[in-house]
Amino acid sequence: MEMQQLLSMGFPDELAAQALAATGGKSTVKATEWILTHKPTTTTTTTTNNNNPSPSPSPSPPPPPPPSSFAFQPKLDRFFQNPNPNPSPPQPIDSQQQQKEQEPETNEPTKRIKLSPTPLSQTQSQTPTLQNNKPSFFFNRSKKQTQTQTHTHEPLYERLRPRTLDEVVGQDHLLSANSILRSAIQRNRLPSILLWGPPGTGKTTIAKAIVNSSTTTSTFYRFVSLSAVTSGVKDVREAVDEARKLRLKTNQTTVLFVDEVHRFNKSQQDSFLPVIEDGSIVFVGATTENPSFHLITPLLSRCRVLILNPLQPHHLSLLLKRAATDRDKGLVKSLGFGSDSGSGSSQVNVSVGEDAVDFITNNCDGDARVALNVLEIAAVTAAARVQYDNEECKDAVVVAVSVEDAKEALQSKHLAYDKAGEEHYNLISALHKSMRGSDANAAIYWLARMLKGGEEPLYIARRLVRFASEDVGLADPVALNQAVSCYQACHFIGMPECNVILAQCVAYLALAPKSIAVYRAIGDAEKVVRESVGQNEGVPLHLRNAPTKLMKEVGYGKGYIYTPDNPSAAQSFLPSSLQGFKFLHWPDKNLSKSDG
Repeated sequence: MEMQQLLSMGFPDELAAQALAATGGKSTVKATEWILTHKPTTTTTTTTNNNNPSPSPSPSPPPPPPPSSFAFQPKLDRFFQNPNPNPSPPQPIDSQQQQKEQEPETNEPTKRIKLSPTPLSQTQSQTPTLQNNKPSFFFNRSKKQTQTQTHTHEPLYERLRPRTLDEVVGQDHLLSANSILRSAIQRNRLPSILLWGPPGTGKTTIAKAIVNSSTTTSTFYRFVSLSAVTSGVKDVREAVDEARKLRLKTNQTTVLFVDEVHRFNKSQQDSFLPVIEDGSIVFVGATTENPSFHLITPLLSRCRVLILNPLQPHHLSLLLKRAATDRDKGLVKSLGFGSDSGSGSSQVNVSVGEDAVDFITNNCDGDARVALNVLEIAAVTAAARVQYDNEECKDAVVVAVSVEDAKEALQSKHLAYDKAGEEHYNLISALHKSMRGSDANAAIYWLARMLKGGEEPLYIARRLVRFASEDVGLADPVALNQAVSCYQACHFIGMPECNVILAQCVAYLALAPKSIAVYRAIGDAEKVVRESVGQNEGVPLHLRNAPTKLMKEVGYGKGYIYTPDNPSAAQSFLPSSLQGFKFLHWPDKNLSKSDG
């Protein structure tokens, strides 16, 4: 077995036998390393019969070449099966070079060799050589083939990105004729701003389009883009230094755009403060997170926060139709028929059905990037069904994107939810308020949103326990038992089986009578304690225990009336400064009879 593997790797019989004998014959890896690090004792030559390599008949053979002069297969190729049981041994480099010099030169381009897992020892033209003790492969490619391989595919949403503010779709409250942003750009008085909005709403697009909106703007502003994901304070400092030098030379202002600015920590955000104040740059930040939670207050005070809304379906529909009709940057180019492809795309058309457009626009949550990605994948899926029999058919083809293609491309709808961000608190607040308003349908809906978003069921169960006392309280004391039982059941079986348990508890709490008397009582009591009314006042003597003789002598417990023996006796249990103070108002006047 080891011998056969060495032969399939391109080593001669005798050299392989020496290596196996020197290493014990049990490991192909050790044998291969021995060949690479030791000189063979005899040399081999390639005969016309590839099945019978034999030693040279010369009585005094020349000294063997160094290991690097032997052509061999890389060690990883021993894992590929070799269907050819009799591989031809390789030739030394000198022989290969001599053979190459004897071949006549031709002007015909050489054929491109296709890479595959097939062992390269099967094809002599693919035999690797050792240079500097490292295997290297040489493939002849024409210039056109090389250019085709290095071509990178640009996504549809990036090709269709608007270049000016006039091309931006949506966000009319920011880009209208009399808006603050448009007026500031026209007068070249752009302030530092923070663009806050969901993904795919145009934050990066608006930032890049600012400097291209007019000829005066493009000459007055220079755009520099950084990402908080890959950049640090050093990159910011270099951009600021370059901006200061440029302003001194040409009086041109630099617009520094920082994407995902919420990923910068507090010290990194502090680095923007002095350069914004002295006017070295115009700062434009983009974030999907609530700036109040993730950005420092000094940075917020120096910037104007502009909120971007999710795009409406008619906005997304306009973008999708623009992608279908644009022959230079739209779907035609995504299918490989662009104007620069040279494939005769004048008769190639892409048709997108209205039902497909409606499906995409209603299932992308206002995210233009998602909508364009879905459309591009759906178009590729539709084009795969088209069969080209000849060039005449190819020039007259129509690619029709159907709603089934859109569904296949979308697969499943993305739920906007984060376990530690703003959306997490928004949804739990919606669940709580829906139960408080006795709307069981809405409460179960928000519960389903949280569970589908990946929320921990025990977190929801803990919130239900709190709700049972805060909002239901004494109106239905059993609600607390229901909530605690729900938490224990979720702990026992987990997701997805506990979803129905959570739904049952949510429905029970939503339909239960509500009372916040206890919630208000503890709040009022804490307020009194905070305001120091009776906070340090001693416990009245008649309420104190007297376990010792001395404590009885000083008056501990004196005057206390044992209530079970005298249920009608009147005595006070509050400090003297709080006599007559009422915290709990029960029965709750706000609790209607119909709630029971």
